[in-house]
Amino acid sequence: MRRNWLGRSALVLLPAAAAGALTAVATQPSAAYQASPAYHVSSAFYAAPAAPVTAQLTASTESIGGRILDEAETRAGDWYVYGGAGPSVFDCSGLVYWASHKLGVNLPRTTYAMLSSSLLYRVSSPRRGDLAFYGTGHVEFVTTWSHTTFGAQNTGTRVGWHTWNAYWHPTMYFRIR
Repeated sequence: MRRNWLGRSALVLLPAAAAGALTAVATQPSAAYQASPAYHVSSAFYAAPAAPVTAQLTASTESIGGRILDEAETRAGDWYVYGGAGPSVFDCSGLVYWASHKLGVNLPRTTYAMLSSSLLYRVSSPRRGDLAFYGTGHVEFVTTWSHTTFGAQNTGTRVGWHTWNAYWHPTMYFRIR
């Protein structure tokens, strides 16, 4: 497929009166141009087949956990403060609580209350937006990146993406109903 100078395919629509001119362009280019100077065919523009459309996740196709993570990610860079639940300071469960409530999901405020909530169920294969619980009573969101979660880690840090390792890693995962 050829592309124009903007790098995009272009489709030029001509009025019905110019349809005869296009036939003439194929046989006598100069006569067609003079007969209808307002409409001409440029080599930069031509009718091309439509490019395939790539589906993107929208609010209707993305999981509720993914949408809550999207909301939480808007707070990246805010400071961790123990007991903070927004809108500008957070602890780990406060960020999950704040983001879920923004979307109408009433998760409990603390990590241990979340673990006993009927809104969560345990999964063995986590996906983006699931909750990753650490053995120390810490919770963050699962991201699409390997060994990386999003959340408020501890005092002196900012809300953001955190890489885990063999010593500090999630011990269980839960999905939001």
